[in-house]
Amino acid sequence: MTVTATSVDQPDQLQPSPAPRGFRGRLLRLVPAAASALCGVLLYVSFPPRTLWWLALPAFAGFGWVLRGRGWKAALGLGYLFGLGFLLPLLVWTGVEVGPGPWLALVAIEAVFVALVGVGVAAVSRLPAWPVWAAAVWIAGEAVRARVPFRGFPWGKIAFGQADGVFLPLAAVGGTPVLGFAVVLCGFGLYEAGRLLAERRRTRTLRRAAAAAALLSVAVPVAGAVAARPLVSDKAQDGTRTVAVIQGNVPRSGLEFSAQRRAVLDHHVRETLRLAADIKAGKTPRPDYVLWPENSSDIDPFANPDAAAVINEAARAVGVPISVGAVVERDGRLLNEQILWDPAKGPTQTYDKRQIQPFGEYLPLRGLVGAINKNWTGMVRQDFSRGSTPGVFDIDGAKVGLATCYEAAFDWDVRDTVTHGAEMISVPSNNATFDRSEMTYQQLAMSRIRAVEHSRTVTVPVTSGVSAIIMPDGRITQRTGMFVPAYLEQKVPLRTSRTPATDLGVLPEIALVLVAAGGVGWTIGSGLRRRRTEGA
Repeated sequence: MTVTATSVDQPDQLQPSPAPRGFRGRLLRLVPAAASALCGVLLYVSFPPRTLWWLALPAFAGFGWVLRGRGWKAALGLGYLFGLGFLLPLLVWTGVEVGPGPWLALVAIEAVFVALVGVGVAAVSRLPAWPVWAAAVWIAGEAVRARVPFRGFPWGKIAFGQADGVFLPLAAVGGTPVLGFAVVLCGFGLYEAGRLLAERRRTRTLRRAAAAAALLSVAVPVAGAVAARPLVSDKAQDGTRTVAVIQGNVPRSGLEFSAQRRAVLDHHVRETLRLAADIKAGKTPRPDYVLWPENSSDIDPFANPDAAAVINEAARAVGVPISVGAVVERDGRLLNEQILWDPAKGPTQTYDKRQIQPFGEYLPLRGLVGAINKNWTGMVRQDFSRGSTPGVFDIDGAKVGLATCYEAAFDWDVRDTVTHGAEMISVPSNNATFDRSEMTYQQLAMSRIRAVEHSRTVTVPVTSGVSAIIMPDGRITQRTGMFVPAYLEQKVPLRTSRTPATDLGVLPEIALVLVAAGGVGWTIGSGLRRRRTEGA
C-alpha cells in the first residue's frame, strides 16, 4: 500500500464510467434527490418526542454525500428537498387549526434557507477539512433563519433535537450554535471518514491529512462534550425555593378556546384552590410562589373586576404570589403580559412579551393575507404590541426570569433574563391551539436545552400541553399529561453562576458565521482565479 500526504483534497484518478442510459439511467439520476429528501425525514425523526437524537448524524452524513462536489444548481435543488423532508413533518402542527395553507407556505419559505445552505455546503466541500466549513455553513443558515423574515423563526435548530444526546453539555459552552455545530460536524465527518475508507480500498492509497481531518471531525465534538460535563450541575448556589406549576386545562382544544376565556381562568383558579386545599390538609408543603401559564387569564384583570376578584381568591387561598399570564390592554396597546399577583398587595410586577409570534399574535402583510383568505385576518383582529425590557420577577429575594412561550426558541430572549439576574427561568406557554401535536414536546425540548445552556432550573407551566419542571442539568423531574388539570410542586435550586455560553452570548455564532463566510468566499475566489488563469 502506498501512503501519500497532501493538504488538498485531490480528485480521484480513475476515469468515471459512462452513465447508464435508458430507464435505469434516469432512475439512478433520481437517487441523490430521493436520498436528500429521505435524509431530511431522518433528521425530523431525530427530534422530540422521540429520543432518537443520534439519527441526526447519519442524516447529515447522507446530506454530505449527496452534496459533495455538486454544482450550485444541483445543490440548490438537493438542499431544498432536504429542507422539505425535514420541515414538512416537523412543522405540521402549524396547520392543526388553520388548515394546510399556512403550514405549506411556511415550509416552502423556510426550506429556501436550507436550499441556500446546500449551495454553501457544496461549495466548501472542495476545501481541505471541508466538514468544518460545511458545519459552519449550516449554523450560518440557522442564524439567518432565526432573524428573517418577520424577526425570524428558529424552530428546527439542530440543537433543539439533542436534549437527550451525548452532545448536550456543549450547550453550556457556546449555546445552541456550538451544540448544533458539533452535531453537524460529526455527521459530515462520519461521511468523509467513510468516503476516504472506500477510496483507500479502491486505490490502495491513503491521504493522511484528509483522513486526520475526518477523524478529528468526529472525535473532537465527542471529546468536547465529555470535557464540558463539569459545566452541568444542579447544585443550589443561592438556596432553594419550592415552586408550584399550575396546568388548569382548557374547556376544549383549538382556537375557539379564546371564546371561553372565563372558563380558562376559572380552571386555573380551581386547580390553585385544589393546591391550597392540599396544603391545608398537610398533603403538600406550601410553595414560595405559584406559576400560571401564558393566557391563563385572557380577561384583562386590570379592566375587569370579576377577573381580579377570582385571581385574588386564588392568591389568598394559597398564601403566596402567583405569576399570572394575561391579555392586557393598556394605553391602546394589546399586550401578552405576565403579572406577579401578591395575595396582600395584588398586582406588583409585570412583564410584556417581547418576541411576539407573526401570524399568531400579529399579522404581517395584513392586506395581502386578507386578499388571500379573509378568515386568517379575522383570527388576528388586533396586533399585539411588543414589550421592551427583559422579564425578571423578584419574589421575596428569588429572581425568576420569564421567557413567554415562543420566546424560548430565541437565544437572546432567554439569555438576557440570566444576564439581568435570573436565578431560575419560567417558560409560561399556551399550546391549546395545537391540540395533541408534537409542538408541545418540541418546545419542552427547547426548555431543556436552555436549562443546560444557562445552568438554571426551568419551569414550563402550560395551559393544556405538557407542563414540567426541569433541573439545570436538563433532567425532567416532573411532568403532566396533555389536556388534564394538574399541579406540580418541587423544591428547586437557585443558581447564580454563569456558563461560558451565557457570558459569550452571540460571539460563538458570529465566529461560526465568519468561518462559513470565509470558506464560501475562498471557494468563490478560487474559482474566479482559476477562470482567469484558464482564460489567459
